[in-house]
Amino acid sequence: MPLAILPFPNIDPIIVQIGPLAIHWYGVGYIVGILFAWWYAKRLASNPRLWPDGTLPMKPQDLDDFIVWAAVGVVLGGRTGYVLFYDLPRYLAHPLDIFAVWQGGMSFHGGFLGVVVAMILFARSRGIRAWTLFDVVAAGVPVGLGLVRVANFINSELWGRLTDVPWAIEFPNGGPFPRHPSQLYEALLEGLVLFLVLRFLTHSRLKLARPGFIAGAFVCGYGLSRIFVEFFREPDQQLGYLLGTGWLTMGMVLSTPMVLAGIWAMARAKRTAAPQPADAPPA
Repeated sequence: MPLAILPFPNIDPIIVQIGPLAIHWYGVGYIVGILFAWWYAKRLASNPRLWPDGTLPMKPQDLDDFIVWAAVGVVLGGRTGYVLFYDLPRYLAHPLDIFAVWQGGMSFHGGFLGVVVAMILFARSRGIRAWTLFDVVAAGVPVGLGLVRVANFINSELWGRLTDVPWAIEFPNGGPFPRHPSQLYEALLEGLVLFLVLRFLTHSRLKLARPGFIAGAFVCGYGLSRIFVEFFREPDQQLGYLLGTGWLTMGMVLSTPMVLAGIWAMARAKRTAAPQPADAPPA
């Protein structure tokens, strides 16, 4: 047992409720994350300094239209992925619960696949290079990931394994035990750290000139961060540890192909032209 357990802040998961309408931190995290990624992608796509010969890859208005596609891909993919990968027997028994997204239950891996499909279809419809669309969108996604992980913490869900570290927290629905605040570990790594790494690659290393490199770095970085945090995070109760290992989780299994895909994407990315210096301010 740790010498002291940090108190859980007990922030109300509902920001405001008017009659049957309730606004949750969880939903706000998704909305703010999508809006930030849209705004940030527009900044990147409008900055000539970041692109070969200063040629912009798409119209900022294209990203205005894409935000709807992205939102649909995130919600449909994220929910479908959670149902299929994490709790299929429950939803087969109670199919109407599939639509109760306000109760939580979104899979990043499913949402990722949903957005990838949306980007491919949108890029083809607008004549935009798909890898470049992947890059500008991926660069801002970590902010939303971090916000959603903070919302998971507020909801007292997806908590960590038992621990004796000095910063252990006793979660209200995690039993009277000190646990890792693994949601905050993920918020830091998948959110802040990954965003700063991608920012360095786009603005200091000018990697947007290599279509697919930023997207690959994002996918690989997320996969590595998730695998690392899974060693501190309690596995989903309905799944537990896989193959009787006592350490392997579904999050690790789903994240490993992401690491490999990210490495492949960065390796295959080819420089189309050397970006030219410009006086344009960074996004």
